[in-house]
Amino acid sequence: MNCIIIDDEATARAIIGQLCSNVESLNVLEEFPNAIQAIKYLNQNEIDLIFLDIHMPDFTGFDFIETLKNPPKIILTTSDANFAIQAFEYDCIVDYLVKPITPERFQKAIQKAESKTSVSASSNSEKVETTSGNDLYVNIDRRLIKIDIPSIYLVEAKGDYIHVKTENQNYTVHSTLKKIEDKLPNDLFLKVHRSFIINVDKIIDIEDNSVLIKKDVIPVSRSNRPELMKRLNLL
Repeated sequence: MNCIIIDDEATARAIIGQLCSNVESLNVLEEFPNAIQAIKYLNQNEIDLIFLDIHMPDFTGFDFIETLKNPPKIILTTSDANFAIQAFEYDCIVDYLVKPITPERFQKAIQKAESKTSVSASSNSEKVETTSGNDLYVNIDRRLIKIDIPSIYLVEAKGDYIHVKTENQNYTVHSTLKKIEDKLPNDLFLKVHRSFIINVDKIIDIEDNSVLIKKDVIPVSRSNRPELMKRLNLL
């Protein structure tokens, strides 16, 4: 994967560059001390992955992401662990590394980035087609596969794809969250975040701004939390 490093600290750039040099699949093309220089570079070059610091003078990492129309995969690198929830707002962010970064943790982040690439490539032929009663049909390799809607407990958006998780099997589909949201019954499903739709009946626990469904901890945005609380049968 061709990648760039954006960090205002020279030492941090050197450390990430050294970590990248130990991974055969990574090819560091450029390093930048600020986001403005990186934007100019990206206007003329395509890359696969960005290592991005959050705290930079004048232009934060999140500000930088907002300027990109079609952002590549991004791994955040920061000394501040307090922005992990905010990072969930962006589909392009594949991991969140807190400095100092260990080689083991760095390798896990690269595996996530590579896994996202392989899932997207293998799922190109899958599309949401239609619903009928309690069934949702997806087109997989020219076959219509029926999914029992009540068995769905989570739908997650990942770029141009959505992951549909059910009691028995998971599906990766080339579609949008909006499209599948329109096909799911409103009394059973709720969009709690720009990247997540949950089956309200499958909630196990709620704490602060997150819900637990199966083994998945799902962030709940501030704007969607009031509607979620209305749905619950509270004492």
